[in-house]
Amino acid sequence: MAGSNPNAKPMNLTLNVWRQPNRQAQGKIVEYHVKDISPDMSFLEMLDVLNEDLLRGGQDPVAFDHDCREGICGSCDLFINGRSHGPEKGTTTCQLHMRKFSDGDTITIEPWRASSFPVNKDLSVDRSAFDRIIQAGGYVSVNTGGAPDGNEIPIPKEISDRAFEAATCIGCGACVAACKNASAMLFVSAKVSQLALLPQGHVERKTRVENMVAQMDKEGFGACTNIGSCAAECPVGISLENIAILNREFLAAKATSNNLA
Repeated sequence: MAGSNPNAKPMNLTLNVWRQPNRQAQGKIVEYHVKDISPDMSFLEMLDVLNEDLLRGGQDPVAFDHDCREGICGSCDLFINGRSHGPEKGTTTCQLHMRKFSDGDTITIEPWRASSFPVNKDLSVDRSAFDRIIQAGGYVSVNTGGAPDGNEIPIPKEISDRAFEAATCIGCGACVAACKNASAMLFVSAKVSQLALLPQGHVERKTRVENMVAQMDKEGFGACTNIGSCAAECPVGISLENIAILNREFLAAKATSNNLA
């Protein structure tokens, strides 16, 4: 393994893993033991070892979501010892290394806990609610054709930097899992802010925020109470400032809206 420490001592761990065969079934915590885990392994590699042991024993492997394993896709949504993505700040589960734990530790692994993120199986949850929120307005409608010049619309660096920071949201759902109300405000505000800050997004500015907030409420996410746990657990550091931007955009849209609902 690249970058591994040849002197690192392998670890033996106890895993308390949420097992749930399907959405309708009652889930429960099941205890497993894994041995000779390298501290240089990622958390997902450790789960791969567990599943290999289960398969060798004729048991059903633990289902969990993953894709890029590089911290950019947002798929590795796990609640580890009561924290979204585990104990290391600014890190997704796939970037979390086992050296953050100690030999003999007991690790509790659960799926996101939110009614808007129903459990598919074990640690895998359905986050399609986020997709429907984006479909409601998280886009810019433009005429397609030849690629425009990159400098055709001058944008101040401060504005472009803020838009880029909002655009780094990977949609993993850690903010929802960390929030006591299961609010999706940090996610939605990042998407609204990204486009509201850029001139390309101004045409649909009002309808965008109205439609996305309406869809968020329709999906059953809770209300924001500004506790800040969402931003504290966000693996890419999305700022609470985006929620303030969303609130301003929403109030401005409602004040001048043709939508009387």
